[in-house]
Amino acid sequence: MVVDNAANGNTARFRVADLDLVVQTRNPAGSSCLLFAHGFGQTRGAWTGAASALASAGCRCVTYDARGHGESDRVPGGDYHMDQFADDMLRVAAAQPQPPVLVGASMGGLLGMVIAGEVRPAPFRALVMVDITPRWETAGVERILGFMQAHPDGFADYAEAAEQIAAYLPQRRERKSEQQLRPLLREGRDGRLRWHWDPALLAGGVAGESERYQPRLLAAAAKIELPVLLLSGARSDVVSRANVDEFLRLVPQAQHIELPQATHMLAGDANDAFTREVIDYVQGLDSPAMPRPTGAVQS
Repeated sequence: MVVDNAANGNTARFRVADLDLVVQTRNPAGSSCLLFAHGFGQTRGAWTGAASALASAGCRCVTYDARGHGESDRVPGGDYHMDQFADDMLRVAAAQPQPPVLVGASMGGLLGMVIAGEVRPAPFRALVMVDITPRWETAGVERILGFMQAHPDGFADYAEAAEQIAAYLPQRRERKSEQQLRPLLREGRDGRLRWHWDPALLAGGVAGESERYQPRLLAAAAKIELPVLLLSGARSDVVSRANVDEFLRLVPQAQHIELPQATHMLAGDANDAFTREVIDYVQGLDSPAMPRPTGAVQS
């Protein structure tokens, strides 16, 4: 089934190896193709602002819910592994009319990094890494997982969920509305609201698999031949300056832009600045005569 909405683009179910993903395409006839991959515990909705702006700027923008997240199917039995997510990304990328620029946040960026380093020919035109590097700060990741695990019994109502998110993201000025929260929560038979993701993601292999994945990530990064932009948040507790420096040594062609007001939740914290950097970068791929300097800091 395809739902066509002028504001949100086309939403369709897309078959991968063993289940269906929900994929959303804005401005299907756009000149440059961008594929957005969200982080662990997020949905394609994390990209709504950026994808809408980039679609208006002339790009074909594709977002999707990863397996076990949002509206995409859950794995029967809850047996999740990183290679499944990577294979899904490959299939969505291959379905595009041209190799896309992969814009990957956190988990989405790690998957793109592995694919770009290991698969030949690379299925992407370029990479935009959103506050993620092959090595990260464990304390920051533990904080994220702690929030995801903190409410197994869910919430009585949307107001309670909004209060907990506001406490977790104190840098955000506006509290999420019920309309914004509806795609993120599911009502159970007991009437309580629980997060959209499959709880098996936290109980199974994926949450603990990332540390074991690290040697593979470091090796893959060193083999990336594509143009790369790393966007990091100056207030991130997941990516440190040391992590950035190591990444730039592994991927010497990479450009780095730090957004001063952003945490790890970069696209949400500083969406206008984030979107501006991505637009500039994509336009620069078509006119590469004036590359921006690595390490530039933008407000």
